[in-house]
Amino acid sequence: MIFLDYPSVGATENIMMAAVRAEGETILSNAAREPEIIDLQNFLNRLGARVRGAGTDRIIIEGVRRLQSVDYKVIPDRIVAGTMLLAAAITRGEITLYNTNLMHMAALLDIVKQCGVEIEHGHDIIKVKASDSFRAVDRIMTAPYPGFPTDMQAQTMAFLSLANGCSIIKETVFDGRFRHVNELGRLGADIYVDLNTAFIRGVPRLSGAVVQATDLRAGAALVIAGLAAEGETKVTDVYHIDRGYDRIETQLSSLGARIKRLS
Repeated sequence: MIFLDYPSVGATENIMMAAVRAEGETILSNAAREPEIIDLQNFLNRLGARVRGAGTDRIIIEGVRRLQSVDYKVIPDRIVAGTMLLAAAITRGEITLYNTNLMHMAALLDIVKQCGVEIEHGHDIIKVKASDSFRAVDRIMTAPYPGFPTDMQAQTMAFLSLANGCSIIKETVFDGRFRHVNELGRLGADIYVDLNTAFIRGVPRLSGAVVQATDLRAGAALVIAGLAAEGETKVTDVYHIDRGYDRIETQLSSLGARIKRLS
């Protein structure tokens, strides 16, 4: 029996992968419930593992002696999809996202709709059309799934920095995950932080500047803020961004963004 003090995604995944080859039965309590956990269970079971309970807070793993090789298609990346959605919204543009999972993105879609962004969706398609202005939201609080994902917090903050009104974001998952606030401030964002809560007062415009990607999602936030800013924005330390996005500049260029990578 293993009990997690906090339903960490990384801890849940690592314990699952270790336990599939351990002797006997492992029970993991207070496990993370993110879609990626369910996908990992499905993958491991395809390999010959015996895992059940993913998607709940209790996962049971029966150890096996060997695993087999398989071909497997992973689920769509909800954070990449969400980043592209916000890139379109912050630039008052339009985008159609294919091969998405609406349930996985429900928390983000709800916030974006509250801001007045027009969203249409079908089985696995999301269409986004932003107007010339969008409004702030009263309060966002990050939380483990199905709550608002901490991995979308920075990108959403960049988006809300141009909203009409004041928004509040409370970070409850990770400490020290507001390092992008100072960098957004270099672009002209008006954001005040008190402990784990950020107060965002929307401004009419952002202006280009040299900013630093302090981590993966902060880097993505600065990129999409730079797309909406007047003038040229240079984002340094983009190796952080490469950890979670496959050539983000190529994806955004295909949508009409003026963006390039400097060697």
